[in-house]
Amino acid sequence: MTEKIALGIIGGSGLYTMDGLTEINEQDLSTPFGNPSAPITVGTLEGQRVAFLARHGIGHHISPSEINYRANIFALKMLGVERVVSISACGSLREDYAPGHIVVPDQIFDNTKGRETTFFTDGLVSHISVADPFCGDLSSSLVKAIKTSGGAVHPGGAFITIEGPRFSTKAESQVFRSWGMSIIGMTTSPEAFLAREAEMCYAVMAHVTDYDVWHISEAPVTVDLVVETLKRNTQLAQESIRELVRSLGQEIHCDCHSALADALITNRKAIPANTRQKLDLLVRKYLP
Repeated sequence: MTEKIALGIIGGSGLYTMDGLTEINEQDLSTPFGNPSAPITVGTLEGQRVAFLARHGIGHHISPSEINYRANIFALKMLGVERVVSISACGSLREDYAPGHIVVPDQIFDNTKGRETTFFTDGLVSHISVADPFCGDLSSSLVKAIKTSGGAVHPGGAFITIEGPRFSTKAESQVFRSWGMSIIGMTTSPEAFLAREAEMCYAVMAHVTDYDVWHISEAPVTVDLVVETLKRNTQLAQESIRELVRSLGQEIHCDCHSALADALITNRKAIPANTRQKLDLLVRKYLP
């Protein structure tokens, strides 16, 4: 694929029904890691091409543990996407991050179990740096776009990803708070790590839907509560995306797009031919 796509959005299907999205087509892709969660909708927004992927599939039928994260990120890479924004629901572990607010986190804690977290297996090893797991430039632009759109936004915070699909117990929630975590969700890991391996800028627009289960004076999180808040925030998310697309320049001024430069450790002669072919899209500039 050679089309220039300014931004990829991973989130719910309601996001790409926004006004002003034109020249829409669907890309039904297959990757070396299987099929993504759904066909990717590509359209023109504010004069730039954007791509939308429903993380949980159309109709939200894929559990957080069953999402093919590798296929999702690889499919966006196949389309030429260089920047990705994740739209996700989250619970707040802080009093000041209130339901209805948006958080653009700067750190992540992976508390999941057994998910495929890397593209690099089968004879090719990469030790990617994720000390700062989100793109600082894209996150900053996202914060500005949300503010311009009238959202209450918090820049920074640690996002803990739990396995799900169940919500936390009160004991777990209190432990996560004691660790200094800010928000909690089920899908940011391993998405952020895979995006870094794919040398894509990645930022998160996390919509606070509840106070998890730790808050004494608030009702424990329920599906109804999450859905209600997300519905209210859909218009804000759409306008924030529109504003972000308006602001994106052609040049990228971060290190995300050279993340693999010093990460590939395997002796080139030891890399199996089929593995090199499978990962060619990611490594071709380093393995001529």
